[in-house]
Amino acid sequence: MKGRIIGLTGGIGSGKSTVTAMLRDLGAYVVDADVWARRVVEVGSDGLAEIVREFGQEVLLPDGSLNRKQLGAIVFQDATKRMRLNAITHPRVQRGMLEETHAYWIKHPGEAVIWDVPLLFEGTAKRFVDATIVVYASLETQIHRVIARDGLDRSAALARIHAQMPLAEKCKLATYVIDNDGSIENTREQVLQVWSEIRKGDGRASLS
Repeated sequence: MKGRIIGLTGGIGSGKSTVTAMLRDLGAYVVDADVWARRVVEVGSDGLAEIVREFGQEVLLPDGSLNRKQLGAIVFQDATKRMRLNAITHPRVQRGMLEETHAYWIKHPGEAVIWDVPLLFEGTAKRFVDATIVVYASLETQIHRVIARDGLDRSAALARIHAQMPLAEKCKLATYVIDNDGSIENTREQVLQVWSEIRKGDGRASLS
């Protein structure tokens, strides 16, 4: 029996991975778009071959695998190239996520599944989800986290952030918003409440 798909998203540096880990701790099954994004461009895949045709051999490492840093430097500075990359990878990623989701439902009918998708609203994955969770953080918090995590300067961090839909806009589209600008304890309380609401919607007992 088909369950519901709950889309989880945020912005770079908003702390989405922290919320994902908390949901897993509560028993949620998470289908990770980033995992599938790596699978569909593995050496020998048709996805990688198409990327090379589009962007050239310069996006490959000496071992023939994708040079993510080089490709990222190209597409984050050019919206048209970013759209071309997304057109190559997104349909393949979504097919993989759907396959994983349906395989889970065979063993766990009716259960809600979390789809962890960084570009949920920007892309077409949103048409597959029944509800959405947005992880929010202020712009300054995002900048600080991106600089600390990726070793970028402020302008490079801002470029990455502005390449995505503003978090404020995502919050307007969300079913649930988790404010991750405060303490980890505060975030955990919100995650527990949201997961409880989702479980209620599936006819399960509340966790609270």
